[in-house]
Amino acid sequence: MARCTVERLCRELGVRGTVRGRYPRTTKPSPETNRPGDLVRRDFTATAPNRLWVADLTYVRTESGWVYVAFILDVFARMIVGWQTSTRMYTDLALDALNMGLWTRKRAGQNVSGLKHHSDRGVQYRALRYTQALEEVDAVASVGSKGDSFDNAMAEALNSLYKAELIHLDGPWAGREDVEAATADWVHWFNTERLHSMLDYQTPAEIEATHFAENQTIGNAA
Repeated sequence: MARCTVERLCRELGVRGTVRGRYPRTTKPSPETNRPGDLVRRDFTATAPNRLWVADLTYVRTESGWVYVAFILDVFARMIVGWQTSTRMYTDLALDALNMGLWTRKRAGQNVSGLKHHSDRGVQYRALRYTQALEEVDAVASVGSKGDSFDNAMAEALNSLYKAELIHLDGPWAGREDVEAATADWVHWFNTERLHSMLDYQTPAEIEATHFAENQTIGNAA
């Protein structure tokens, strides 16, 4: 039987072979045509919220198969503004995380116009629907160079924390449902309770609240 026939039948039946000692590849490079430049150049700093977001995907092994997780992190206060889980590593996974971030900021009355959105060269982030979602809010895409994790180091670091503080600590996992529920709790804790050494041992929520309070005071004084 031809290999393509086996692949087609497996897809139709929802069957996937077991591979020992290998992990899913979360970055599938998109074609080089019209690829955005790197606007960050490994300078993961921001003077205010909604100036620079970084995005990445990671994976979790469960008893029912791989679960993929997408995060959107606001660099200013290390605030996770969007996230999503899925059993498929398609554009919708990354796009749902982005839309969560945009909705969260819009609900808070914040403007993301001029935002830099930085990611790796994965096809999920270069998909037409994803780039259109950024354009609709006047955000600018930024993409790191090929095969260099340091170009998206802050997003990679978040994935490492997520694995160390939740996934490896509290596993094994049954499937997407328990990963999603635990991730929701972890994100809330990360944003509102976890003390960050890079934030002078404050939480992301405290840093953002202070920033907006100070700028509100300045605006009123003016």
